[in-house]
Amino acid sequence: MPIIKSAIKRVKQANVRRDRNVATKKAIKAATKAFEAKPSSATLSAAHSELDKALKKNLLHKNTVARRKAALAAKAKAAGVKLSAAKKPAAAKPAAKKAPAKTATKATTAKKPATKKAPAKKPAAKTAKK
Repeated sequence: MPIIKSAIKRVKQANVRRDRNVATKKAIKAATKAFEAKPSSATLSAAHSELDKALKKNLLHKNTVARRKAALAAKAKAAGVKLSAAKKPAAAKPAAKKAPAKTATKATTAKKPATKKAPAKKPAAKTAKK
């Protein structure tokens, strides 16, 4: 058991992070098993979502997530599940009235370009004596 105050804090933080990471990994496994038990677009998207969350939290490497998502997609395709994202159709919105354009605008003043400074003078080169 650590004696130093900062080391004690590190142990506590490591335990909290471990619990959080274990929970995320269990969620991935549960979602994957749910998809394998009943392949559907809903369970596939849930599994993909859990993998994306793990990627966002830097729990899994991006290539690992890509590989697992591709494997799930291949299983879905073999099971006959459509892989297209289910987007909700856009609801017909009433035409919004445009606000009248403001006619009074500030007159823009022409700014003078900043003057360039002369380059700094270099010190004279020393001549080598023999």
